[in-house]
This record gives sequence, C-alpha cells and structure tokens, in this order.
Amino acid sequence: QVQLVESGGGLVQAGGSLRLSCTASRSITSTYVMGWYRQAPGKQRELVASISTHGNTNYLDSVKGRFTVSRDNAKNTVYLQMGSLKSEDTAVYYCYLRISYILEPDQDYWGQGTQVTVSS
Repeated sequence: QVQLVESGGGLVQAGGSLRLSCTASRSITSTYVMGWYRQAPGKQRELVASISTHGNTNYLDSVKGRFTVSRDNAKNTVYLQMGSLKSEDTAVYYCYLRISYILEPDQDYWGQGTQVTVSS
C-alpha cells in the first residue's frame, strides 16, 4: 500500500502561480507513472500532467507551456508547478500513482485532492 499526501492548493489570482506537492509514503522501486488529475464541478476528471520512471512527461494540451511536472526521488515527491493560471484551471487536483508489475495487475493510488481556485 502507498499513501499519497498532497499540499499546495489554494486561492490565487489569474496570472499567478502555485506549486502542488505530492509525497508518497514509501519509495517506489517498480516502474511507475505519477502525476496529477483535476476535476472541475460538473466535469469529468482529466489528466493534467504525469511523469514516468524514465522521466517522460505528458501534459494536457491546455496546460502545455504553463505547467511543469517534476519529481524528487529522494523525497518520494512529485510536483506540479502551475503558472499563468486561468479561471478554467479551477478544480480539485488529485495526485495519482500507477505502479506496474511484471506478473501482477497495475495498482493505482490516489491522493485526497487539493482545491485550486483561480479568481479572475
């Protein structure tokens, strides 16, 4: 089992920045993808950004050039640096972790969610 603890959400004005952090309760030695989803009221949850074991990153088109996902392996932590924030970025942001095993099904873990509100 892995617990994910998020921090860094809050209220920010449009054009501002925030950094989200997500720390896993233990180091991950298997292949994994870790990143962030978000869900706005009345909308489906969508992948915002992810980073893989090999450092490959993936971004939602609408955040490319504004958001950066990174990690600190020594701290078991992934970050989402968000810049040039827009009102449409307002959502609950969820950290997620998918661990892949050779002979077992993938395992998914989720954080509790952190609210990001961008005021215009």
